[in-house]
Amino acid sequence: MDYKNSGVDIEAGYRAVELMKKHVQTTMRPEVLTGLGGFSGAFSMTAFQKMEKPTLVSGTDGVGTKLKLAFLLDRHDTVGIDCVAMCVNDIACAGGEPLFFLDYIACGKNYPEKIASIVGGVAEGCRQSGAALIGGETAEMPGFYPEDEYDLAGFAVGVVDEKDIVTGAGLVQGDVLIGLASSGVHSNGFSLVRKIFPMERAVLDTYHEALGKTLGETLLAPTKIYVGALRAVREAGAEIKACSHITGGGFYENVPRMLPEGRHARIRKDSYEVPAIFGMLAKDGGVDEKIMYNTYNMGIGMVFAVDAGDVSKAMEAVKAAGETPYVIGEIRDGEKGVTLC
Repeated sequence: MDYKNSGVDIEAGYRAVELMKKHVQTTMRPEVLTGLGGFSGAFSMTAFQKMEKPTLVSGTDGVGTKLKLAFLLDRHDTVGIDCVAMCVNDIACAGGEPLFFLDYIACGKNYPEKIASIVGGVAEGCRQSGAALIGGETAEMPGFYPEDEYDLAGFAVGVVDEKDIVTGAGLVQGDVLIGLASSGVHSNGFSLVRKIFPMERAVLDTYHEALGKTLGETLLAPTKIYVGALRAVREAGAEIKACSHITGGGFYENVPRMLPEGRHARIRKDSYEVPAIFGMLAKDGGVDEKIMYNTYNMGIGMVFAVDAGDVSKAMEAVKAAGETPYVIGEIRDGEKGVTLC
C-alpha cells in the first residue's frame, strides 16, 4: 500500500505544477522575490514607500456553484478569471491596486491538464488586474470530492495610500452614480440558475438568438474585472467618492454598503440595457422583479459615485479603458438605502 493507492498521486501533482508554470510566469511583477514551488511567496513593498501611509487591502472569495456548469460542459479555462475578479474587484472598490494573488484548488482527483487549465484562467485574471500570481495550493482529496469535481477559491492583497481609501464619507446630495456593464450573471446566484434551467448538456448547448450564443456559453462568461477602469477614472482626475461591487445580494444589499448614514441612492432601471439572460431567468423561473434585483447584478457589475462636475471625464476614462459606463442615478439626502425606479 502506498499514497497513490489511497487516491493521492504525488507525481500528478508535480506534473500539474510544471504545466501551470508557463501561465504563472506571465503574471510576474518586478516586486515578486520568489519563484513558483517555494513554501511561500515574497513580495517587496519598496516601490510603495513614497506613499504617505501605504495601507494593505485584501479580498478573498470563490466561484461558488457556477463550477457545476464548468463540470457539465467540461470547460475549465474561465472559472479562474471569475475567482480573481471576485477578489480584486472588492479591492478596487476601496481604491486599492491589486498586488498579488494566491489560489486554492481542492479536487477529488488531480488531472494535471485540467488543473493547468484552471490555473491558466487564474493567470489571465491576474494579467487583467495587474496582480502577480505568487503562490497557491492544489489539494487532492479523494473520498471528499467526486473525482471529476473541484472547488476553487482565492485571496488577493492590494495597496492604497490611507488618504485615498474610498469610504463614501464625502458623499453629498447631487453626486452622480455611474454603473459599469457586466458580462452577464458573473459568479453569483447560480444556485437559483441551476433550479431554473435544467442542468443537462443538451439544454446548455442550445443556441439562443436573443443571447447570440448558447445558454452554457452565456452562463460561463467570466466575471468582468474593473480594476483598469477604476484606475483610469482616478488617473483622469475624477474622485471616486464611493464604490460598490454588485455581487451576491444584487443592488439591494450591495449599494447601501457604500453609503454613509443620511445618504440614499436612487437608481433608474431604464438607464441601461439589461442583458437578455436576466429576462430569461425571470420568465423561465417565474422570479419576481425585486428578487431579481436582490439576487443578480442585472447588467451592472460595479457602481461608483462622482461629483456631478466629474461625470464627463469619468465616463470618457471608462470608455478609454474598454468598459461600458452608464449614468444610472444619483445620491440624495435621506435614510441610508437604495430605491430602484
